[in-house]
This record gives sequence, C-alpha cells and structure tokens, in this order.
Amino acid sequence: MTVFVQHLRDNRRGFLGWAVAITAVAAMYAGFWPIFGHNASLSNAVDAFPQSMKDAFHMTDYSSAAGYFGSTVFGLLVPILVAVFAIAAGVRAIAGDEEAGTLELVMAHPISRGRLAVARWTATIAAMIGAGVLLLAVILLIRIPAKFTELPVANIAATVLMLTLFGICFASIAFGIGAYTGRKTISLGASAYLAVVAYLCSSFLPQIHGLRWVKDVSPFAWYLDGQPLRNGINWGYSGLLLAVAVYFAALGIWQFRRRDLA
Repeated sequence: MTVFVQHLRDNRRGFLGWAVAITAVAAMYAGFWPIFGHNASLSNAVDAFPQSMKDAFHMTDYSSAAGYFGSTVFGLLVPILVAVFAIAAGVRAIAGDEEAGTLELVMAHPISRGRLAVARWTATIAAMIGAGVLLLAVILLIRIPAKFTELPVANIAATVLMLTLFGICFASIAFGIGAYTGRKTISLGASAYLAVVAYLCSSFLPQIHGLRWVKDVSPFAWYLDGQPLRNGINWGYSGLLLAVAVYFAALGIWQFRRRDLA
C-alpha cells in the first residue's frame, strides 16, 4: 500500500468528519435562504448596519442569493472551518506523526524522505479536494428545494473551487512549517497565527485609515474579494493561493530531506 493511500486510510474518519461538518454548516445556512430572500424587513435590517461593519463581516446584499450566500454560506463560518480543518490536516501530515513517533514506522520502509513528504502532502490536498467535492454535491442537491436556482451552477462550482484552493493554501502552510521544524506545537501555533492575521487583514484592519492595502496579502481576501458567486473563478487570486501553497510545501520538503529526525 502506498504512503499516499495509507495516510488517507489512517485519517479517513477525521477527514470525513470534517468534510461532513463543513458541508452540514453550509447546507444549514443555505436552507435559511428562503426566509431571507422573501423577507424584506430582514434584508433592510442588514442594510441598515454601518458600512464598516458590513465590510468587516463581508455582509453585502442579503436581498439577492449571490449576496446572501457570499455573506453567510461561503463568507464567514465555512471558510473559518475550512481553515481549521486544513491546518489540523497539514500539521498531522509530518509534524504530528513525527512527535507521536509513528513517522518512524513509515520511514523504516524503503522510501526516501522526499517521496514520503510529497505523498503526505498530496494526500492532505486530496482530503481538501474530497471535502470540496462533498460540499459542492450537497449544495447542488439542495439548490432547487432551497430555491436559489438564480445562482448559476458554474458560479457555485467556482466558489467551491476557490474555497478548496483556500483550504489547500492553509493546509500547505501548516504542512510546510511542520515538515521544516518537526514540531507540532510550532506548526500549529504559527499556522493558526497566520490564519488569524489573514482574517483580520481581510476584515477589520482595512477599516483603519492607511491599512486598506493589507487585504492584498490575505488568503481570505484572495478567496472572497473576487466574488466568485457573481464573477466566477478569479484566476489571479487562484494563482496566488496555489503559489503560497507550493512555496510552503516545497520549503518544508526541502528542509525535511536535510534535517536530523532523531
């Protein structure tokens, strides 16, 4: 059995549990759309919020399906859950198993460090893609019953793709730091810190005069600001998410091949 398959098999319950939880939260918010979509008073109440508050929480137009889904289903809790899942999966791939001592059992087999690290990284990416596929399937399944057919299937798919790339980005950051240091606490702490800073850079910090530019360096903004529900895939932002993912993964794999694992 390959390292790739073995890693997915060993972590299948955790990966599936996170995927189901993320999908359930997204489906729950999607199911509320008929209430907001046909209730002008609720939409007007949201519109009455201060503009700075709406910008910080990505609350746009609740009277349209694109605005509602961009603000709730795909705008706040779901990406945060994806980031948490991604960081947990990335940390576990190398640093978590190394500290637990289980990585030594894998290294006892005739496989190079580079191949092992690449296999663990690609397995983590596969878990993120699997979660995205499940999420897309369920959202499309309830699209007609929940009455948001005004959202094109292509744009929903584009949004889920951007969300998946967002998850791959943070999973790779956690993986890379973990592979580089071999320390679970460092990988988890640093990745979580970067995720919090990235979120603040896309929400609250731009409200401060002179700090609007920080949105340009935030993976949260790369995922959200292109408004894929309205405009489809933003290839520039997608490229940035992939570039950061590849950079951290490559850096981690490079150091993992060189450092002492004792």
